[in-house]
Amino acid sequence: MQQEMKYIYTVYQKGSFSKAAESLYMTQPALSISIQKVETEIGMPLFNRDKKPLELTEAGKLYIEKIRQIMHLENELAQQLGDLTSLKTGNLRVGGSHYFNSYILPPVIADFKKKWPGIDLQLTEAGSNELLDMLKEDLIDLTFNCTPDPHDKLRRVPGFKDTILLAVSTRFPVNDHLRKAALTTGDILSHRYLEENCPAVTMEAFADTPFILLSPGNNLYSRSQILFQEAGVIPPVAMQVSQLVTAYHLAQSGIGATLISDWMVIGKHPEMVYYKIDSPLASRVFDIVTPGKNYLSNAQKAFIALFQEYYKNSRL
Repeated sequence: MQQEMKYIYTVYQKGSFSKAAESLYMTQPALSISIQKVETEIGMPLFNRDKKPLELTEAGKLYIEKIRQIMHLENELAQQLGDLTSLKTGNLRVGGSHYFNSYILPPVIADFKKKWPGIDLQLTEAGSNELLDMLKEDLIDLTFNCTPDPHDKLRRVPGFKDTILLAVSTRFPVNDHLRKAALTTGDILSHRYLEENCPAVTMEAFADTPFILLSPGNNLYSRSQILFQEAGVIPPVAMQVSQLVTAYHLAQSGIGATLISDWMVIGKHPEMVYYKIDSPLASRVFDIVTPGKNYLSNAQKAFIALFQEYYKNSRL
């Protein structure tokens, strides 16, 4: 891709010349001159500079769409050339949330790098919605998502399942009334919560318990709101954070109750009790998501197969 196209695409992504120049490690005047040169050649502006953030003109929209097509072709070429080496060389860009990158992906990545050390595996961390946008923009090759959209034209294959649990500090008096349903760390590690006769709770019992919620836009935030609505309660909100892992650590400090994934309970936590939630919303299936119109490389196929093999017993 021509350098000027890279400059134009970065300005479009960042929404300003100053942020784009900083990202490209160049001065803003030099960046402006390069883009003005292109605009002079085509005889019309690419950006409406009166808007903040910058808006694309009709010519700019056409230009960005063609840049995207060029990026897709370049990435596909690189993948196909890499496939000629039978996974001896190549690149793979995997995107995951903080939760996935901390708890789910490490053993798979370690095994992948051991099997195919010549593949340069790059790991990106961001929110799930942002990761889907990055996948569509061809900035990553693979990610994970549990909120399928039939209109996004992305490839999805089931990869992993988790169960949402309610994590509550032993400091809260609500635990005194729910002793029969309370689960210890040992109960979680032995998967007792998956047994049919394990007692489950609804959010009704926790109407007066402060909660640590995730930010809107997060899948678990949406599920929590439905769980509260179904129980007819509006619990007090102690804090809102953007990361599931952060919410769990804050809950361990007694700040509030929170919803977590069962895969996050990996150590001894005598200061916590857990509850099985009586709702189908407590079960999530994460798809492995790849671009819909791109060539699927051998590296992508190998990672998907390895991930599915590792988590084949994750109760899908």
